Amino acid sequence: MQHRIVVLGAGYTGAIAAGRLAKRLHREDVAITLVNAGPDFVERVRMHQLAVGQELAPRPLSTMFAGTGVTLKLAEVTGVDVDRRTVAVTTAHGAEELAYDTLVYALGSGWDDQGVPGTAEHAHDIAGRAGALRLRERLARLDAGQSVVVVGGGLTGLEAATEIAEARPELDVTLAARGGLGDWLSPKGRDHLRKVFAKLGITAYEHVAVTGVGADRVTLADGTSVPAAVTVWTTGFAVHPIARATTLEVTETGRIVVDGTMRSVSHPEVYAVGDAAMAMGPGDKPLRMSCASGTPMAWQAADAIAARLTGGKMPDAPLRYFNQCVSLGRREGLIQYVTADDRAVRAALTGRLAAVYKELVCKGAAWGVANPTLGMPVRRRRVVRQTAPVAGAAAGTPA
Repeated sequence: MQHRIVVLGAGYTGAIAAGRLAKRLHREDVAITLVNAGPDFVERVRMHQLAVGQELAPRPLSTMFAGTGVTLKLAEVTGVDVDRRTVAVTTAHGAEELAYDTLVYALGSGWDDQGVPGTAEHAHDIAGRAGALRLRERLARLDAGQSVVVVGGGLTGLEAATEIAEARPELDVTLAARGGLGDWLSPKGRDHLRKVFAKLGITAYEHVAVTGVGADRVTLADGTSVPAAVTVWTTGFAVHPIARATTLEVTETGRIVVDGTMRSVSHPEVYAVGDAAMAMGPGDKPLRMSCASGTPMAWQAADAIAARLTGGKMPDAPLRYFNQCVSLGRREGLIQYVTADDRAVRAALTGRLAAVYKELVCKGAAWGVANPTLGMPVRRRRVVRQTAPVAGAAAGTPA
């Protein structure tokens, strides 16, 4: 019988893992099913571009995986039973159940309103295509002089604020950040960020907390009311709730706890990658939710699964960071070089060259989904026939 591998989610990590597994294992030995709610691959790192009206070329998953041996199943995942090794899904034809021998959980994350009153009712998100399109429609109806408040001073907030300000210079764009503007960056990076904000006319409220969102304003912790015809909420991400409802070991926030090969520490037939996984990186620090973390996590998981199934060598490449890439509109960018554990160093690339660099990174990420081995020699190995893995088996042993 074929070994059944089911991959949940066709974002960056799930799609990369599925494609890489297809190139590592013989089709006669495995059946790889990739489950995704929508028919297209969504370039999540470009949602701020979509929100301001830029057109993104469609990337049909059926085309990307044509001829790979991966079966694409368009369905919404409604539940996972890790003890029975089944996944409940809903397709256009109704409810179904998929059985697996190995599961790759890559359902990712969505926006997190953090329970702030009024956010769910009045704020917009750019965590996915649907949210970005809703924001796009709302921005298109704004008149000159109306205000847009971006809440959140992380990478997503910076990219959203600068993209909106550049595309719609007639709008009054404000960013509200809990910390200082770019306070994790190097001095050169912070200076450049402030110069871009000044050039684009973006007002920054620093060291503030937003305690309420209304239809036409946001309220700060000190009682200040900031006009907001549109509020964009970018304060972080929350993982899909399905994992928390299983018997998998998860963190307080619902992320699946995994070992260095992205294997669940409680259920050895389950792997988790991307935002859904809690994995440790250099310096024993958790990997942050990002494409920069998710891509090598997907490589690691796919190679570990292939190695365990074929009796091959386990991957031992360290997961580390090299830089943080920030687009500041279409003409400006910031590449902050970092240590292996993601701390800023003095070196940073800024300006137009940094914008080109970031664009290449975005294109490279999408290319990597369709070409998961990144040009590496493809050596498909035969699966070693074995008994089913035993729950609780040591994560470093074949199973």
